[in-house]
Amino acid sequence: MSLPKFLQPYLASYDLSRLDKNSPAVAKEIITEVLNKGDEKAVNWVFGNYTLAQIREVVSNPQRGVWFEESLNYWSKMLKIGEIKNQSEAILNINPT
Repeated sequence: MSLPKFLQPYLASYDLSRLDKNSPAVAKEIITEVLNKGDEKAVNWVFGNYTLAQIREVVSNPQRGVWFEESLNYWSKMLKIGEIKNQSEAILNINPT
């Protein structure tokens, strides 16, 4: 089953019809991109399709260089996550030194 079309803006480089939302790697990418950039409808979809444990795991162990600092901080507070592993490496930096 393909993902809903309203997720396309958050997964722009992917063909949604070919993604398996149950694949752990795909789930991590979807959760990351939607929590980082998604609107209310997309975020509600993520919370309706993944467990809180899955979502917390993605935020607790963020992918390197893809998160907006504000988004990661917001979700870590909302999900009551104490420590984020490698938080500084997870933040998207378009002006590295």
